[in-house]
Amino acid sequence: MQETASKPAAITWYRSPLDSGAMKSLHQRSDLLGGLQTLSYLGLLVLTGGAVLWSAGHWPVWAVLLLIFLHGTCFAFQANAVHELGHGTVFKTKALNAFFVRVFAFLGWVNFEMFGESHARHHRYTLHAPDDLEVVLPLKILVRDFFVQGFINPQHAWNNLKGAARIACGRMEGEWELRLFPEGSAEKKAAVRWARFVLIGHGLLITVSFYFHLWLLPVVTSFAPFYGAWLFMLCNSTQHIGLQDDVPDFRLCCRTFKLNPVVQFLYWHMNFHTEHHMYAAVPCYRLARLHALIRHDLPPCPHGLMATWREIFAIQAIQKTDREYQHVAPLPTVPAVPALK
Repeated sequence: MQETASKPAAITWYRSPLDSGAMKSLHQRSDLLGGLQTLSYLGLLVLTGGAVLWSAGHWPVWAVLLLIFLHGTCFAFQANAVHELGHGTVFKTKALNAFFVRVFAFLGWVNFEMFGESHARHHRYTLHAPDDLEVVLPLKILVRDFFVQGFINPQHAWNNLKGAARIACGRMEGEWELRLFPEGSAEKKAAVRWARFVLIGHGLLITVSFYFHLWLLPVVTSFAPFYGAWLFMLCNSTQHIGLQDDVPDFRLCCRTFKLNPVVQFLYWHMNFHTEHHMYAAVPCYRLARLHALIRHDLPPCPHGLMATWREIFAIQAIQKTDREYQHVAPLPTVPAVPALK
């Protein structure tokens, strides 16, 4: 494949066939459905955070700590909110996507400007290094990583703060950042502006909270991305781990699995990750329907997190002795074009 550093060769991706009626229907964006997903999730964060603040003066310490952990568990999925809203597919009205991606990016200390540039490349060149360096195989998830990072993660907080300060000063580091955000580019200026906004905004929030002795307010806002990520890790780490790189078929490099409705809602429906990569413009709330239409053309789909991680651990067990091993998902033979239902 002939490539240049500035413009890599396009990849001809396989996509499960859909008839034109299904294609049009699935790509329809809805302010109503987008609002239900977005406002329900934001409302959940307000509810759990408010419960923490209220409980501090009414319930015992152990109950307050449990509520804080519950809030962090829900809060961790703001990263998926930024992801979906960053695609611009959640709401039909563009301004609503733009507004809410900033809301969740601020809450989560996420530089959505940088993520957007990186993630666009990730979709175009999924697991084709060096054109996709957002995700590079092989990935390893160890049990100790889960316990270190999934409950209270001060190292993540420190790295996040240092990274935001570095970007706010206009310093890009590493091959990926330097390639995506060259000196003087509009993309770099936007990333720097957002990093400054996040630092100033959270600095003011923490200062005002401490001044008025609202000790728990920063815990449920500025510090919330740094604890309770266990469920988010179990969901989000499944997307590509153990699968193949350098293949032009999303069925071989992305993983779809089933979840119960509550966790699927928290995860912004990204358990349908193969479908999301195949048709990235389909809103997250229509991915289940897309899955139903093309599941005959997909590899077997694990049901639940336990089944999914059993599959991943089995792959990693082989990779311990064979570092070159990648799981080749079994594919159907001859796909049929489903009719719109």
